[in-house]
Amino acid sequence: MFNTIDIDRNKLTIMGVKFSDLKTLENTANAIGSNMFEGFKPTPKGIEIIRDYVIDKITLAELIKLAKEKLYV
Repeated sequence: MFNTIDIDRNKLTIMGVKFSDLKTLENTANAIGSNMFEGFKPTPKGIEIIRDYVIDKITLAELIKLAKEKLYV
């Protein structure tokens, strides 16, 4: 079964999470979409974490730590 998420390109949001520009939103949406085919179920907190990684606000090591601690829920 295919699930959808709310993406608003005009407001630059994914599931209500704000992005600074369209390119970052689209790159993040593509990454999330690819992972959803593998069973990933995005949450707003998870989207914030992925966004922060995409914009280099957090490192890969921090991303992995957050994922292992399941802080994306």
